[in-house]
Amino acid sequence: MKVAIVGASGAVGQEFLRVLEERNFPLDELVLFGSERSEGRAYMFGGKQIVVKRLQHNDDFKGVDIAFTSAGAGTSKEFAGTITKYGAVMIDNSSAFRMDTDVPLVVPEVNPADALTRPRGIIANPNCTTILMVVALKAIERLSHIKTVHVATYQAASGAGAAAMDELHEQYRQVIAGEPVTVEKFAYQLAYNLIPQIDVFTDNDYTKEEMKMYHETRKIMHSDVKVSATCVRVPALRSHSESIWVETERPVGVEAAREAFAKAEGLVLMDNPAQKEYPMPLFLAGKDPVYVGRIRKDLSSDNGLTFWVVGDQIKKGAALNAVQIAEYLVKENAL
Repeated sequence: MKVAIVGASGAVGQEFLRVLEERNFPLDELVLFGSERSEGRAYMFGGKQIVVKRLQHNDDFKGVDIAFTSAGAGTSKEFAGTITKYGAVMIDNSSAFRMDTDVPLVVPEVNPADALTRPRGIIANPNCTTILMVVALKAIERLSHIKTVHVATYQAASGAGAAAMDELHEQYRQVIAGEPVTVEKFAYQLAYNLIPQIDVFTDNDYTKEEMKMYHETRKIMHSDVKVSATCVRVPALRSHSESIWVETERPVGVEAAREAFAKAEGLVLMDNPAQKEYPMPLFLAGKDPVYVGRIRKDLSSDNGLTFWVVGDQIKKGAALNAVQIAEYLVKENAL
């Protein structure tokens, strides 16, 4: 099997390399693509050095079975035809195709079979915040249909890429040193601050990030669920957190929810308030699963539950989810 990574030098591209190696993904050849700026860089994989090729409109994708793309929506749109021309399955990490009706939007723990029908040869990886949330929602949906979701996200600097993580480090250093603070990757200084805006505002005053959670959740879960989100950038380095309130058609008890979370694929229950055990981003960076805790009855709704979710945005929120999609295709002989 021949696999390609497009955007190999970025934070998610680098995570693809680590995840493919960690999981011993069954590939025979790996090719790396990047921009003109990344061309010629070399990265180790499987004990060998692989040099990044420049992404171009040519026949470089002939013979490629799976292409993981994470180079931005513009690049994905421009090169989709070139990448899929000879039959490669493009698993795209950008927002380019997520809501297209002829492109499946897949989280393997929730809707894996959707990946089998891909008329354009493209499978979309959802937004990181949506991925983390729907893995948890699926466990509750099995008990009773979820009618509404309210969610507040606490999104780490990693969501804006490697340069944003570097900027947060530098901002803390600058503040402590009494130097002027560099602000380039965010609208405002993130160190010692919270920014209640991720992506641009839309006509209804929700941001695009918040509207992604509304639309993507409905598509992935094949549901009429309504999602109201507030997405906040926080000065954590890596791993996103979410505070989630759900209202179901029938009451779901806390113990039933705990049991459902404990049994669910891709979830780890971490819920022992008496011992101060609950998920925190500082300790869960680099981990594969989505962690859930602080499970309790919503005091404002007879059919309500509330819980807290943490997951690594670069891993499960991006590269790992895409690799899991590819693993499912391999298992189903669906390439």
